[in-house]
Amino acid sequence: MTNENSSYDLVVVGGGINGAGIARDAAGRGLRVLLCERDDIAAHTSSASTKLIHGGLRYLEHYEFSLVRKALREREVLLKAAPHIIWPMRFVMPHTRSLRPRWMIRAGLFLYDHLGGRSRLPGSRSVKLAFDPAGQPLRPEFTDGFAYSDCWVQDSRLVVLNALDAAERGAEVLTHTACVGARRDDDLWTVALQDQHSGANCSVRARALVNAAGPWVSRFLESVTGRSEHADGKHVRLVKGSHLVVPRLFEHDQAYLLQNDDRRVIFVIPYEHDYTLIGTTDETFEGDPRSLSISDAETEYLCDTINHYFKRAITPADVVWSYAGVRPLYDDAAADASAVTRDYVLDLDADGGQAPLLSVFGGKITTYRTLAEDVLAQLAGPLGLTARPWTATEALPGGDIPAADFDAWLAGLANDYPFLPPDLLWRYARNYGTRMRALVGEAQSLTDLGEHLGDGMYTAELDYLIRYEWARTADDALWRRSRMGLHVSEATRQAIDAWFSQRGAPEQQGLSREAHQAAR
Repeated sequence: MTNENSSYDLVVVGGGINGAGIARDAAGRGLRVLLCERDDIAAHTSSASTKLIHGGLRYLEHYEFSLVRKALREREVLLKAAPHIIWPMRFVMPHTRSLRPRWMIRAGLFLYDHLGGRSRLPGSRSVKLAFDPAGQPLRPEFTDGFAYSDCWVQDSRLVVLNALDAAERGAEVLTHTACVGARRDDDLWTVALQDQHSGANCSVRARALVNAAGPWVSRFLESVTGRSEHADGKHVRLVKGSHLVVPRLFEHDQAYLLQNDDRRVIFVIPYEHDYTLIGTTDETFEGDPRSLSISDAETEYLCDTINHYFKRAITPADVVWSYAGVRPLYDDAAADASAVTRDYVLDLDADGGQAPLLSVFGGKITTYRTLAEDVLAQLAGPLGLTARPWTATEALPGGDIPAADFDAWLAGLANDYPFLPPDLLWRYARNYGTRMRALVGEAQSLTDLGEHLGDGMYTAELDYLIRYEWARTADDALWRRSRMGLHVSEATRQAIDAWFSQRGAPEQQGLSREAHQAAR
Protein backbone atom coordinates (compact mmCIF):
# COMPACT_ATOMS: atom_id res chain seq x y z
CA MET A 1 0.00 0.00 0.00
CA THR A 2 1.22 3.47 -0.85
CA ASN A 3 2.16 6.04 1.75
CA GLU A 4 -0.67 7.91 3.46
CA ASN A 5 -1.42 11.26 1.82
CA SER A 6 0.92 10.67 -1.11
CA SER A 7 0.35 13.13 -3.91
CA TYR A 8 -0.10 12.36 -7.60
CA ASP A 9 -0.97 14.18 -10.77
CA LEU A 10 -3.28 11.38 -11.85
CA VAL A 11 -5.02 8.45 -10.17
CA VAL A 12 -6.35 5.88 -12.64
CA VAL A 13 -8.96 3.43 -11.33
CA GLY A 14 -9.17 0.15 -13.22
CA GLY A 15 -6.43 -2.27 -14.25
CA GLY A 16 -7.91 -3.36 -17.55
CA ILE A 17 -6.50 -2.43 -20.95
CA ASN A 18 -7.81 1.14 -20.90
CA GLY A 19 -6.59 1.93 -17.40
CA ALA A 20 -3.18 0.37 -18.00
CA GLY A 21 -2.83 2.17 -21.33
CA ILE A 22 -3.73 5.52 -19.80
CA ALA A 23 -1.28 5.01 -16.92
CA ARG A 24 1.50 4.12 -19.38
CA ASP A 25 0.91 7.14 -21.59
CA ALA A 26 0.65 9.54 -18.63
CA ALA A 27 3.76 8.21 -16.89
CA GLY A 28 5.73 8.50 -20.12
CA ARG A 29 4.81 12.19 -20.27
CA GLY A 30 6.28 12.80 -16.85
CA LEU A 31 3.12 12.78 -14.75
CA ARG A 32 3.08 11.26 -11.27
CA VAL A 33 0.64 8.37 -11.74
CA LEU A 34 -1.07 5.84 -9.50
CA LEU A 35 -2.94 2.92 -11.10
CA CYS A 36 -5.13 0.88 -8.76
CA GLU A 37 -7.03 -2.32 -9.52
CA ARG A 38 -9.39 -4.06 -7.10
CA ASP A 39 -8.45 -7.53 -8.36
CA ASP A 40 -5.59 -8.71 -10.59
CA ILE A 41 -4.38 -6.93 -13.70
CA ALA A 42 -6.68 -7.90 -16.59
CA ALA A 43 -8.82 -10.02 -14.26
CA HIS A 44 -12.10 -9.36 -16.06
CA THR A 45 -13.11 -8.00 -19.48
CA SER A 46 -9.60 -7.54 -20.83
CA SER A 47 -8.75 -11.23 -20.47
CA ALA A 48 -12.12 -12.41 -21.81
CA SER A 49 -11.94 -11.05 -25.34
CA THR A 50 -11.79 -12.91 -28.64
CA LYS A 51 -8.09 -12.02 -28.53
CA LEU A 52 -7.94 -10.11 -31.78
CA ILE A 53 -6.33 -6.88 -32.88
CA HIS A 54 -8.63 -6.07 -35.76
CA GLY A 55 -10.46 -3.33 -37.56
CA GLY A 56 -13.83 -4.97 -37.09
CA LEU A 57 -14.99 -6.03 -40.53
CA ARG A 58 -18.62 -6.34 -39.47
CA TYR A 59 -18.69 -2.77 -38.14
CA LEU A 60 -18.67 -1.57 -41.75
CA GLU A 61 -22.28 -2.78 -42.01
CA HIS A 62 -23.18 -0.30 -39.29
CA TYR A 63 -21.36 2.52 -41.14
CA GLU A 64 -18.73 2.89 -38.42
CA PHE A 65 -16.08 3.86 -40.94
CA SER A 66 -14.22 6.16 -38.55
CA LEU A 67 -13.91 3.42 -35.92
CA VAL A 68 -12.75 0.85 -38.48
CA ARG A 69 -10.17 3.25 -39.93
CA LYS A 70 -8.84 4.05 -36.46
CA ALA A 71 -8.68 0.38 -35.50
CA LEU A 72 -6.97 -0.65 -38.74
CA ARG A 73 -4.29 2.00 -38.23
CA GLU A 74 -3.78 0.79 -34.69
CA ARG A 75 -3.42 -2.78 -35.94
CA GLU A 76 -0.22 -1.72 -37.72
CA VAL A 77 1.07 0.30 -34.75
CA LEU A 78 0.54 -2.48 -32.22
CA LEU A 79 1.98 -5.18 -34.46
CA LYS A 80 5.25 -3.23 -34.49
CA ALA A 81 5.13 -2.44 -30.76
CA ALA A 82 4.63 -5.99 -29.51
CA PRO A 83 5.52 -8.59 -32.16
CA HIS A 84 6.04 -11.21 -29.45
CA ILE A 85 2.41 -11.17 -28.25
CA ILE A 86 0.74 -9.92 -31.45
CA TRP A 87 1.07 -11.67 -34.79
CA PRO A 88 -0.72 -11.80 -38.17
CA MET A 89 -3.55 -14.25 -38.74
CA ARG A 90 -5.43 -15.08 -41.92
CA PHE A 91 -9.25 -15.37 -41.76
CA VAL A 92 -11.47 -17.27 -44.17
CA MET A 93 -15.15 -16.37 -44.58
CA PRO A 94 -17.21 -19.10 -46.28
CA HIS A 95 -19.78 -17.48 -48.53
CA THR A 96 -23.47 -18.06 -47.92
CA ARG A 97 -25.42 -16.41 -50.71
CA SER A 98 -28.62 -16.05 -48.69
CA LEU A 99 -26.98 -13.99 -45.94
CA ARG A 100 -24.83 -11.37 -47.66
CA PRO A 101 -24.43 -10.97 -51.43
CA ARG A 102 -21.00 -11.41 -52.93
CA TRP A 103 -20.78 -7.75 -54.04
CA MET A 104 -21.38 -6.57 -50.48
CA ILE A 105 -18.58 -8.72 -49.09
CA ARG A 106 -16.20 -7.67 -51.88
CA ALA A 107 -16.98 -4.00 -51.22
CA GLY A 108 -16.49 -4.44 -47.49
CA LEU A 109 -13.16 -6.19 -47.97
CA PHE A 110 -11.99 -3.52 -50.41
CA LEU A 111 -12.69 -0.87 -47.77
CA TYR A 112 -11.04 -3.04 -45.13
CA ASP A 113 -7.89 -3.33 -47.23
CA HIS A 114 -7.62 0.42 -47.86
CA LEU A 115 -9.18 2.36 -44.99
CA GLY A 116 -6.29 1.99 -42.58
CA GLY A 117 -3.21 2.28 -44.74
CA ARG A 118 -2.31 -1.42 -44.58
CA SER A 119 1.42 -2.03 -45.06
CA ARG A 120 2.47 -5.20 -43.23
CA LEU A 121 -0.41 -7.59 -43.90
CA PRO A 122 -1.53 -9.22 -47.16
CA GLY A 123 -4.77 -8.05 -48.74
CA SER A 124 -8.02 -9.90 -49.19
CA ARG A 125 -8.82 -12.35 -51.98
CA SER A 126 -11.46 -14.81 -53.15
CA VAL A 127 -11.00 -18.47 -52.19
CA LYS A 128 -12.11 -21.66 -53.92
CA LEU A 129 -12.60 -23.80 -50.83
CA ALA A 130 -12.27 -27.08 -52.70
CA PHE A 131 -8.64 -26.20 -53.46
CA ASP A 132 -7.66 -24.49 -50.21
CA PRO A 133 -6.69 -26.17 -46.91
CA ALA A 134 -9.31 -24.02 -45.20
CA GLY A 135 -12.02 -25.78 -47.19
CA GLN A 136 -11.16 -29.29 -46.08
CA PRO A 137 -12.87 -29.20 -42.63
CA LEU A 138 -15.99 -27.49 -44.02
CA ARG A 139 -19.17 -29.11 -45.27
CA PRO A 140 -19.12 -29.64 -49.05
CA GLU A 141 -21.92 -27.14 -49.77
CA PHE A 142 -19.51 -24.31 -48.94
CA THR A 143 -17.58 -23.96 -52.17
CA ASP A 144 -16.52 -20.31 -52.22
CA GLY A 145 -15.23 -17.84 -49.71
CA PHE A 146 -13.05 -14.85 -49.02
CA ALA A 147 -9.78 -14.51 -47.11
CA TYR A 148 -8.46 -11.41 -45.33
CA SER A 149 -5.92 -10.51 -42.66
CA ASP A 150 -6.07 -9.35 -39.05
CA CYS A 151 -3.96 -9.99 -35.95
CA TRP A 152 -4.01 -12.22 -32.90
CA VAL A 153 -3.12 -10.89 -29.44
CA GLN A 154 -2.44 -12.40 -26.04
CA ASP A 155 -4.94 -10.01 -24.50
CA SER A 156 -4.12 -10.25 -20.80
CA ARG A 157 -0.40 -10.00 -21.50
CA LEU A 158 -1.03 -6.83 -23.48
CA VAL A 159 -2.55 -5.33 -20.32
CA VAL A 160 0.28 -6.55 -18.10
CA LEU A 161 2.90 -5.12 -20.46
CA ASN A 162 1.23 -1.71 -20.48
CA ALA A 163 1.17 -1.73 -16.67
CA LEU A 164 4.80 -2.87 -16.62
CA ASP A 165 5.85 -0.06 -18.95
CA ALA A 166 3.94 2.42 -16.79
CA ALA A 167 5.83 1.19 -13.72
CA GLU A 168 9.17 1.42 -15.50
CA ARG A 169 8.35 5.03 -16.33
CA GLY A 170 7.65 5.87 -12.71
CA ALA A 171 3.98 4.97 -12.14
CA GLU A 172 2.90 3.19 -8.97
CA VAL A 173 0.78 0.13 -9.75
CA LEU A 174 -1.33 -1.33 -6.95
CA THR A 175 -3.21 -4.56 -7.56
CA HIS A 176 -5.84 -5.94 -5.18
CA THR A 177 -6.44 -2.37 -4.09
CA ALA A 178 -9.93 -0.90 -4.38
CA CYS A 179 -10.81 2.75 -4.68
CA VAL A 180 -13.55 2.97 -2.03
CA GLY A 181 -14.04 6.72 -1.92
CA ALA A 182 -13.22 9.89 -3.82
CA ARG A 183 -13.91 13.40 -2.55
CA ARG A 184 -13.28 16.53 -4.56
CA ASP A 185 -11.85 19.47 -2.65
CA ASP A 186 -11.78 22.22 -5.26
CA ASP A 187 -8.55 21.61 -7.21
CA LEU A 188 -7.64 18.24 -5.64
CA TRP A 189 -9.15 14.80 -5.20
CA THR A 190 -8.81 12.89 -1.96
CA VAL A 191 -8.92 9.23 -2.94
CA ALA A 192 -9.51 6.46 -0.39
CA LEU A 193 -7.85 3.11 -1.12
CA GLN A 194 -8.33 -0.26 0.56
CA ASP A 195 -6.09 -3.32 0.33
CA GLN A 196 -8.42 -6.20 -0.51
CA HIS A 197 -6.35 -8.76 1.40
CA SER A 198 -5.29 -7.00 4.59
CA GLY A 199 -8.17 -4.53 4.76
CA ALA A 200 -5.68 -1.70 5.33
CA ASN A 201 -6.89 1.76 4.30
CA CYS A 202 -5.08 4.87 3.20
CA SER A 203 -5.83 8.03 1.25
CA VAL A 204 -3.91 9.86 -1.45
CA ARG A 205 -4.27 13.21 -3.18
CA ALA A 206 -4.53 13.67 -6.93
CA ARG A 207 -4.91 16.57 -9.31
CA ALA A 208 -7.10 14.44 -11.60
CA LEU A 209 -9.05 11.19 -11.40
CA VAL A 210 -9.73 8.78 -14.27
CA ASN A 211 -12.58 6.29 -14.01
CA ALA A 212 -11.53 3.37 -16.22
CA ALA A 213 -13.48 0.82 -14.19
CA GLY A 214 -14.91 -0.93 -17.23
CA PRO A 215 -18.17 -2.72 -16.38
CA TRP A 216 -18.19 -0.85 -13.08
CA VAL A 217 -17.84 2.64 -14.59
CA SER A 218 -21.39 3.58 -13.60
CA ARG A 219 -21.16 2.04 -10.15
CA PHE A 220 -17.93 3.91 -9.52
CA LEU A 221 -19.53 7.20 -10.50
CA GLU A 222 -22.52 6.69 -8.24
CA SER A 223 -21.13 4.88 -5.21
CA VAL A 224 -17.57 6.25 -5.06
CA THR A 225 -17.79 9.78 -6.43
CA GLY A 226 -21.51 10.36 -5.81
CA ARG A 227 -22.05 11.48 -9.40
CA SER A 228 -24.67 9.83 -11.60
CA GLU A 229 -23.80 8.68 -15.11
CA HIS A 230 -27.20 9.96 -16.18
CA ALA A 231 -26.36 13.56 -15.34
CA ASP A 232 -25.21 14.34 -18.90
CA GLY A 233 -27.02 11.64 -20.83
CA LYS A 234 -24.11 9.19 -21.16
CA HIS A 235 -24.87 5.58 -20.29
CA VAL A 236 -22.96 2.32 -20.30
CA ARG A 237 -24.51 -0.79 -21.79
CA LEU A 238 -23.21 -4.13 -20.61
CA VAL A 239 -22.96 -6.78 -23.33
CA LYS A 240 -21.94 -10.31 -22.44
CA GLY A 241 -19.67 -12.23 -24.76
CA SER A 242 -18.91 -15.92 -24.23
CA HIS A 243 -16.41 -18.31 -25.81
CA LEU A 244 -15.84 -22.04 -26.05
CA VAL A 245 -12.56 -23.91 -26.31
CA VAL A 246 -12.67 -27.39 -27.86
CA PRO A 247 -10.02 -29.85 -29.09
CA ARG A 248 -8.49 -28.71 -32.35
CA LEU A 249 -11.00 -28.83 -35.21
CA PHE A 250 -8.52 -28.46 -38.08
CA GLU A 251 -4.80 -28.74 -38.78
CA HIS A 252 -4.03 -25.55 -40.74
CA ASP A 253 -3.25 -22.22 -39.10
CA GLN A 254 -5.98 -20.06 -40.65
CA ALA A 255 -9.03 -18.86 -38.72
CA TYR A 256 -12.65 -18.53 -39.83
CA LEU A 257 -15.31 -15.85 -39.74
CA LEU A 258 -18.70 -17.54 -39.90
CA GLN A 259 -21.96 -15.77 -40.72
CA ASN A 260 -25.18 -16.64 -38.92
CA ASP A 261 -28.81 -16.26 -39.94
CA ASP A 262 -29.25 -13.63 -37.21
CA ARG A 263 -26.54 -11.58 -39.00
CA ARG A 264 -24.07 -12.08 -36.17
CA VAL A 265 -20.64 -13.48 -36.89
CA ILE A 266 -18.61 -16.10 -35.02
CA PHE A 267 -14.84 -16.47 -35.03
CA VAL A 268 -13.22 -19.92 -35.06
CA ILE A 269 -9.53 -19.57 -34.25
CA PRO A 270 -6.54 -21.91 -33.76
CA TYR A 271 -5.77 -21.65 -30.05
CA GLU A 272 -2.79 -22.74 -28.01
CA HIS A 273 -1.64 -25.36 -30.56
CA ASP A 274 -4.01 -28.09 -29.37
CA TYR A 275 -7.35 -26.29 -29.31
CA THR A 276 -9.86 -24.20 -31.22
CA LEU A 277 -11.42 -21.03 -29.80
CA ILE A 278 -15.04 -20.29 -30.77
CA GLY A 279 -16.84 -17.03 -30.08
CA THR A 280 -18.35 -14.68 -29.33
CA THR A 281 -21.96 -14.28 -28.34
CA ASP A 282 -23.58 -10.87 -27.84
CA GLU A 283 -26.22 -10.60 -25.14
CA THR A 284 -27.41 -7.66 -23.10
CA PHE A 285 -26.30 -8.29 -19.52
CA GLU A 286 -27.73 -7.22 -16.20
CA GLY A 287 -26.22 -8.33 -12.94
CA ASP A 288 -22.85 -8.55 -11.24
CA PRO A 289 -20.03 -8.65 -13.83
CA ARG A 290 -17.87 -10.54 -11.34
CA SER A 291 -20.20 -13.57 -11.45
CA LEU A 292 -20.08 -14.72 -15.05
CA SER A 293 -20.27 -18.00 -16.88
CA ILE A 294 -21.46 -19.12 -20.26
CA SER A 295 -25.11 -20.16 -20.36
CA ASP A 296 -26.43 -23.40 -21.82
CA ALA A 297 -28.18 -21.38 -24.51
CA GLU A 298 -24.92 -19.67 -25.52
CA THR A 299 -23.10 -23.01 -25.62
CA GLU A 300 -25.81 -24.46 -27.85
CA TYR A 301 -25.73 -21.40 -30.10
CA LEU A 302 -21.98 -21.67 -30.66
CA CYS A 303 -22.08 -25.45 -31.16
CA ASP A 304 -24.92 -25.08 -33.67
CA THR A 305 -22.88 -22.55 -35.65
CA ILE A 306 -19.93 -24.93 -35.86
CA ASN A 307 -22.15 -27.82 -36.86
CA HIS A 308 -23.73 -25.78 -39.64
CA TYR A 309 -20.35 -25.14 -41.26
CA PHE A 310 -18.01 -27.97 -40.27
CA LYS A 311 -18.05 -31.65 -41.16
CA ARG A 312 -17.07 -32.59 -37.62
CA ALA A 313 -19.93 -31.93 -35.26
CA ILE A 314 -19.37 -30.83 -31.69
CA THR A 315 -21.55 -31.01 -28.59
CA PRO A 316 -21.27 -29.37 -25.15
CA ALA A 317 -19.44 -32.52 -24.03
CA ASP A 318 -16.51 -31.52 -26.29
CA VAL A 319 -15.94 -28.24 -24.46
CA VAL A 320 -12.71 -28.31 -22.44
CA TRP A 321 -12.97 -24.72 -21.23
CA SER A 322 -15.25 -21.73 -21.59
CA TYR A 323 -15.12 -18.14 -20.48
CA ALA A 324 -17.40 -15.12 -20.47
CA GLY A 325 -16.79 -11.41 -20.19
CA VAL A 326 -18.85 -8.27 -20.03
CA ARG A 327 -18.02 -5.47 -22.41
CA PRO A 328 -18.89 -2.02 -21.04
CA LEU A 329 -20.05 -0.41 -24.28
CA TYR A 330 -21.26 3.12 -24.77
CA ASP A 331 -25.05 2.92 -25.02
CA ASP A 332 -26.03 4.32 -28.42
CA ALA A 333 -29.61 2.97 -28.08
CA ALA A 334 -29.10 0.23 -30.69
CA ALA A 335 -31.87 -2.35 -30.47
CA ASP A 336 -29.52 -5.32 -31.07
CA ALA A 337 -26.66 -5.88 -28.63
CA SER A 338 -24.39 -6.96 -31.50
CA ALA A 339 -24.96 -3.59 -33.21
CA VAL A 340 -23.94 -1.42 -30.23
CA THR A 341 -20.96 0.73 -31.14
CA ARG A 342 -17.52 -0.50 -30.06
CA ASP A 343 -16.14 3.04 -30.17
CA TYR A 344 -15.42 4.90 -26.96
CA VAL A 345 -16.83 8.07 -25.44
CA LEU A 346 -14.97 10.13 -22.84
CA ASP A 347 -16.82 12.22 -20.27
CA LEU A 348 -14.82 15.04 -18.66
CA ASP A 349 -16.23 16.71 -15.56
CA ALA A 350 -14.08 19.72 -14.73
CA ASP A 351 -16.53 22.58 -14.34
CA GLY A 352 -15.39 25.80 -12.72
CA GLY A 353 -11.75 24.85 -12.49
CA GLN A 354 -12.47 21.92 -10.17
CA ALA A 355 -10.22 18.87 -10.10
CA PRO A 356 -11.14 16.91 -13.25
CA LEU A 357 -12.92 13.57 -13.29
CA LEU A 358 -12.75 11.73 -16.60
CA SER A 359 -14.85 8.61 -17.18
CA VAL A 360 -14.31 6.12 -20.00
CA PHE A 361 -17.38 4.63 -21.67
CA GLY A 362 -16.93 1.81 -24.16
CA GLY A 363 -13.95 1.03 -26.33
CA LYS A 364 -12.26 -2.06 -27.72
CA ILE A 365 -8.88 -3.59 -27.05
CA THR A 366 -7.53 -2.59 -30.48
CA THR A 367 -8.04 1.14 -29.88
CA TYR A 368 -6.86 1.33 -26.27
CA ARG A 369 -3.73 3.33 -27.20
CA THR A 370 -5.61 6.05 -29.09
CA LEU A 371 -8.13 6.14 -26.25
CA ALA A 372 -5.27 6.87 -23.85
CA GLU A 373 -4.00 9.65 -26.11
CA ASP A 374 -7.48 11.18 -26.21
CA VAL A 375 -7.74 10.99 -22.40
CA LEU A 376 -4.43 12.85 -22.03
CA ALA A 377 -5.53 15.41 -24.63
CA GLN A 378 -8.65 16.17 -22.58
CA LEU A 379 -6.67 16.40 -19.35
CA ALA A 380 -3.86 18.49 -20.86
CA GLY A 381 -5.56 21.80 -20.12
CA PRO A 382 -6.54 21.12 -16.50
CA LEU A 383 -3.15 19.56 -15.73
CA GLY A 384 -1.06 22.04 -17.70
CA LEU A 385 0.39 19.14 -19.68
CA THR A 386 2.62 20.08 -22.60
CA ALA A 387 4.42 16.78 -23.31
CA ARG A 388 3.54 15.33 -26.69
CA PRO A 389 2.06 11.88 -27.46
CA TRP A 390 4.78 9.24 -27.65
CA THR A 391 3.34 5.72 -27.55
CA ALA A 392 2.86 5.32 -31.33
CA THR A 393 6.56 4.69 -31.88
CA GLU A 394 7.68 2.98 -28.67
CA ALA A 395 7.81 -0.79 -28.19
CA LEU A 396 6.11 -2.42 -25.27
CA PRO A 397 8.33 -4.35 -22.81
CA GLY A 398 9.87 -7.30 -24.63
CA GLY A 399 8.80 -5.97 -28.01
CA ASP A 400 12.10 -4.35 -28.97
CA ILE A 401 12.78 -7.11 -31.50
CA PRO A 402 14.90 -6.09 -34.53
CA ALA A 403 12.63 -5.06 -37.42
CA ALA A 404 9.72 -6.50 -35.37
CA ASP A 405 10.58 -9.83 -37.03
CA PHE A 406 9.75 -12.40 -34.38
CA ASP A 407 10.58 -15.47 -36.45
CA ALA A 408 14.08 -14.26 -37.36
CA TRP A 409 14.76 -13.25 -33.77
CA LEU A 410 13.48 -16.60 -32.46
CA ALA A 411 15.78 -18.49 -34.82
CA GLY A 412 18.79 -16.80 -33.23
CA LEU A 413 17.72 -17.65 -29.68
CA ALA A 414 18.42 -21.34 -30.13
CA ASN A 415 22.13 -20.53 -30.20
CA ASP A 416 21.86 -18.40 -27.06
CA TYR A 417 19.89 -20.97 -25.08
CA PRO A 418 20.79 -24.43 -26.43
CA PHE A 419 19.65 -26.09 -23.20
CA LEU A 420 16.03 -24.91 -23.56
CA PRO A 421 13.71 -27.44 -25.25
CA PRO A 422 12.17 -25.92 -28.43
CA ASP A 423 8.66 -25.73 -26.94
CA LEU A 424 9.88 -23.95 -23.83
CA LEU A 425 12.10 -21.59 -25.83
CA TRP A 426 9.15 -20.71 -28.06
CA ARG A 427 6.86 -20.11 -25.08
CA TYR A 428 9.33 -17.90 -23.24
CA ALA A 429 9.97 -15.94 -26.43
CA ARG A 430 6.27 -15.53 -27.20
CA ASN A 431 5.32 -14.52 -23.67
CA TYR A 432 8.22 -12.34 -22.67
CA GLY A 433 9.98 -11.30 -25.86
CA THR A 434 13.39 -9.82 -25.13
CA ARG A 435 12.54 -9.81 -21.42
CA MET A 436 13.02 -13.56 -21.36
CA ARG A 437 16.70 -12.75 -20.76
CA ALA A 438 15.74 -11.41 -17.33
CA LEU A 439 13.72 -14.56 -16.66
CA VAL A 440 16.44 -16.99 -17.72
CA GLY A 441 19.21 -14.87 -16.25
CA GLU A 442 22.57 -16.63 -16.11
CA ALA A 443 21.08 -20.13 -16.36
CA GLN A 444 23.18 -22.64 -18.27
CA SER A 445 20.91 -25.64 -17.80
CA LEU A 446 17.32 -26.48 -16.94
CA THR A 447 18.29 -27.12 -13.34
CA ASP A 448 19.41 -23.49 -13.14
CA LEU A 449 15.79 -22.45 -13.73
CA GLY A 450 14.87 -23.64 -10.26
CA GLU A 451 12.46 -26.33 -9.19
CA HIS A 452 10.45 -27.98 -11.95
CA LEU A 453 6.84 -28.06 -10.77
CA GLY A 454 5.68 -29.98 -13.83
CA ASP A 455 4.73 -29.43 -17.47
CA GLY A 456 7.51 -26.96 -18.19
CA MET A 457 6.75 -24.69 -15.24
CA TYR A 458 9.98 -23.74 -13.46
CA THR A 459 10.16 -21.54 -10.39
CA ALA A 460 12.41 -19.04 -12.20
CA GLU A 461 9.38 -18.09 -14.31
CA LEU A 462 7.15 -17.76 -11.26
CA ASP A 463 9.77 -15.65 -9.49
CA TYR A 464 9.91 -13.36 -12.52
CA LEU A 465 6.12 -13.03 -12.60
CA ILE A 466 6.02 -12.11 -8.93
CA ARG A 467 8.89 -9.64 -9.11
CA TYR A 468 7.90 -7.79 -12.28
CA GLU A 469 4.32 -8.67 -13.20
CA TRP A 470 2.36 -8.58 -9.93
CA ALA A 471 1.46 -12.29 -9.90
CA ARG A 472 0.16 -13.43 -6.50
CA THR A 473 -1.63 -16.72 -7.18
CA ALA A 474 -1.42 -19.78 -9.40
CA ASP A 475 -4.32 -18.45 -11.49
CA ASP A 476 -2.49 -15.18 -12.06
CA ALA A 477 0.48 -17.10 -13.43
CA LEU A 478 -1.35 -19.85 -15.33
CA TRP A 479 -4.24 -17.96 -16.90
CA ARG A 480 -3.34 -14.28 -17.24
CA ARG A 481 0.43 -14.33 -17.73
CA SER A 482 1.72 -17.63 -19.09
CA ARG A 483 -1.41 -19.05 -20.83
CA MET A 484 -0.52 -22.44 -19.41
CA GLY A 485 -3.84 -23.07 -17.66
CA LEU A 486 -5.06 -25.29 -20.49
CA HIS A 487 -1.85 -27.29 -20.68
CA VAL A 488 -0.78 -28.22 -17.18
CA SER A 489 -2.05 -31.24 -15.28
CA GLU A 490 -4.02 -30.96 -12.09
CA ALA A 491 -0.95 -32.17 -10.20
CA THR A 492 1.12 -29.34 -11.65
CA ARG A 493 -1.57 -26.79 -10.86
CA GLN A 494 -1.70 -27.97 -7.27
CA ALA A 495 2.10 -27.84 -7.03
CA ILE A 496 2.12 -24.24 -8.28
CA ASP A 497 -0.70 -23.33 -5.93
CA ALA A 498 1.24 -24.84 -3.01
CA TRP A 499 4.38 -22.98 -4.09
CA PHE A 500 2.55 -19.64 -4.01
CA SER A 501 0.99 -20.52 -0.65
CA GLN A 502 4.37 -21.34 0.84
CA ARG A 503 5.72 -17.97 -0.23
CA GLY A 504 2.78 -16.13 1.30
CA ALA A 505 1.01 -13.19 -0.27
CA PRO A 506 3.71 -10.82 -1.50
CA GLU A 507 3.60 -7.17 -0.61
CA GLN A 508 2.97 -4.72 -3.43
CA GLN A 509 6.18 -4.69 -5.39
CA GLY A 510 6.54 -0.94 -5.85
CA LEU A 511 9.82 -1.53 -7.65
CA SER A 512 11.74 1.56 -8.59
CA ARG A 513 12.18 2.55 -12.20
CA GLU A 514 15.82 1.46 -11.91
CA ALA A 515 14.83 -2.01 -10.68
CA HIS A 516 12.41 -2.46 -13.55
CA GLN A 517 14.97 -1.20 -16.03
CA ALA A 518 17.30 -3.94 -14.86
CA ALA A 519 14.91 -6.47 -16.41
CA ARG A 520 15.44 -5.04 -19.87
